[in-house]
Amino acid sequence: MHHAIAQAASALAASPFSVALTGAGMSTESGLPDFRSPGGLWGEDDPVEVATLTAFRRTPEKFYDFYQRRLARLAAAAPNVGHQALAELEASGRLGAIITQNVDGLHQAAGSRQVIELHGNLREAACPQCQWTGSIRLITEALGAGTVPACPRCAARVKPNVVLFEELLPQAAYRQAEDACRRAAVLLVVGSSLQVTPAAWLPQVARQHGATVIIVNDEPTPFDHVAQFVLRGRAGAILPPLVAAVQKA
Repeated sequence: MHHAIAQAASALAASPFSVALTGAGMSTESGLPDFRSPGGLWGEDDPVEVATLTAFRRTPEKFYDFYQRRLARLAAAAPNVGHQALAELEASGRLGAIITQNVDGLHQAAGSRQVIELHGNLREAACPQCQWTGSIRLITEALGAGTVPACPRCAARVKPNVVLFEELLPQAAYRQAEDACRRAAVLLVVGSSLQVTPAAWLPQVARQHGATVIIVNDEPTPFDHVAQFVLRGRAGAILPPLVAAVQKA
């Protein structure tokens, strides 16, 4: 593993523009469960009942209960050493952007600035009816008071500003992500199962445009064959020595 980390670090050190793509495994060491692993969110709840646009409209009680629990977990979470390592890599000028499937905001909390959020975020509330957005406090305060979170502009129900199943990704964010992957000399994929499209296609986009692809993940992914380097392990175990080796190169 040490040799593989050293080789991957050499590729990153030589790259004029590198990009990271992160998934739920990036934040498990911060105490936030992923979706599909044992003990993950979809082991606790059926996503059809709590994470779809249909659920938001038809069974809001279950929907809000799920997100109330997610927000409580997030309130107790902090960036881990993996987040900090990527922030350090960006601060040193060796990482041009982070594309994340996560909605937890922990990259920004760690100090990363160039973050593209593919699936939205849990900092904001959003109204699907009139497109108003505002602080997530509107939802947490309403639920705490036992009332339905309502849009201050049109009075429709609001939801966290995340992409639900049955919704499209924000097109501007995905265009940014694709453009970054086309430009990247290295794409570093961390903590993503690469099972959710269209984000899962980004390593292929990068590879087709000549990038070196590095995958850091606990488990195999459907796109390991696309990568020149596959580093098996958690973000917190792999990223600190990887970034340290890049900085020494």
